[in-house]
Amino acid sequence: MDYVFAMPFARVPHPSYGEQRIPAYEMICFSINIMRGCFGGCTFCSITEHEGRIIQNRSKDSILNEIKEIRDKVPGFTGVISDLGGPTANMYRLACKDPKIEAACRKPSCVYPKICQNMNTDHTPLKELYREARQLKGIKRILISSGLRYDLAVEDPEYVKELVTHHVGGYLKIAPEHTEEAPLSKMMKPGIGTYDRFKELFEKYTKEAGKEQYLIPYFIAAHPGTKDEDMLNLALWLKKHNFRADQVQAFYPSPMATATAMYHTGKNPLKKVSYKSESVETVKSPEQRRLHKALLRYHDPANWPLIRKALRDMGRAELIGNGKNQLIPAYDPAEKTKKYQAHHRKNSAAAHKKRIKSKLRTQHTGLPPNAKRKKKGLKN
Repeated sequence: MDYVFAMPFARVPHPSYGEQRIPAYEMICFSINIMRGCFGGCTFCSITEHEGRIIQNRSKDSILNEIKEIRDKVPGFTGVISDLGGPTANMYRLACKDPKIEAACRKPSCVYPKICQNMNTDHTPLKELYREARQLKGIKRILISSGLRYDLAVEDPEYVKELVTHHVGGYLKIAPEHTEEAPLSKMMKPGIGTYDRFKELFEKYTKEAGKEQYLIPYFIAAHPGTKDEDMLNLALWLKKHNFRADQVQAFYPSPMATATAMYHTGKNPLKKVSYKSESVETVKSPEQRRLHKALLRYHDPANWPLIRKALRDMGRAELIGNGKNQLIPAYDPAEKTKKYQAHHRKNSAAAHKKRIKSKLRTQHTGLPPNAKRKKKGLKN
């Protein structure tokens, strides 16, 4: 990796772009990739599959040299490095304590259901990198923007202190993904208790540093294994902790992800699969996916009619009202709320119903005759 990153990159967009603004370039022009790979094994993610489970690290000198290159070459640099990270922020130099065990191990994750006893969780190399990078001439600040594995971070409180004291730009984004055990077990993510432990450390060291900083938790809707009741419990947790998500993500079956196999088969590939094996609840209908997203944004008046109806159908009408422990009010705001409409017609409820009416046919199972092609004298 050091060889590749030492190549004489121009560090500016290709001249063919001219004066065009390139948002993707603006996002990464002051960030630095310090490692590749991930041993987290989250089922909705395919990083482990295409970057590897064993972390590949750059040397400290290589990383520090790139910081200097950015300082000296990149137009508009103000002294702030926007990220030192990779697929995860804090897996740099973390590995199995025994290379022989690492070579033979076939577990999909080194941190689920708990951190493996053979995993080294000492963040000392990363802390040293942060400290040396901060001392470079012309560097005012170094931020950490990559996703943080907070379950690893809590194993080294000194790392959390270093991060919170020097490298958080007001907000730190982390991804507990859910609060309920059923969907978390299908994601291979730690329980919400680990998030609570990290939050305590974050708030403690933020107070000691005399700063005003906040955690921004990310959650995912409609993941395989998620029931309506799970999303309702998540919405109640969000309200209890006064979180109002502006942007929410819904699960989408992407290539090479284990959760995609769950989505399409309705089975759990994390265990032995047979006709008797565990079935996995999958959220496929547009109506249910819309409800799950709406529950993440329970505070949006546009979602209240949908949530209100769902609560009554679930026998949870007691959550409708203006009380402290109730989720949504019993009334709509005076202004007319917008009715949700999918951006693409192919994703509409009507289109979905049309798709699932008949089985998919191919050239091997007998395609139906194409009247238009037959009329033109063409073969199917």
